Amino acid sequence: MPTKPKGHRLRKGRVSETGRIYLITTIVHNRKPVFSDLYPGRLLVQTIRTEQSHATTLAYAIMPDHFHWLMQLADSPDLSTVVATIKSVSAHRINHHLGQQGNLWQAGFHDHAVRKEEDIQALARYIVASPLRAGLVDNIGDFPLWDALWV
Repeated sequence: MPTKPKGHRLRKGRVSETGRIYLITTIVHNRKPVFSDLYPGRLLVQTIRTEQSHATTLAYAIMPDHFHWLMQLADSPDLSTVVATIKSVSAHRINHHLGQQGNLWQAGFHDHAVRKEEDIQALARYIVASPLRAGLVDNIGDFPLWDALWV
């Protein structure tokens, strides 16, 4: 079995489970606020939507230097591959738009496997409220880079 590049493996003790809901957080390289500009954020949204055959998006919020993604993993590929694909494709698109090369994303990602007893809608509301907690807007309707199935 081939090994995954460093930064695209699940954390020690984690497994990728088909049908499982995960909260993914990934950070822009050096925390550069790439998504303060709307267009790179829209390119990330487009990338997330094109991967719907591998993961169903339940909610997301794209912050200036990172993003949160609540998703349900499809039957293949595994979680690390899905996240690596999102990061790779979005980096290519965003770097092309910005006329730059190199790393867009920091290596790795944080994953939280949602437990059955957790309230998924409450978790989605928490994600969507990220721009409010960060003081980016006073009303979530004024923030353009979020979505949730239940809204």
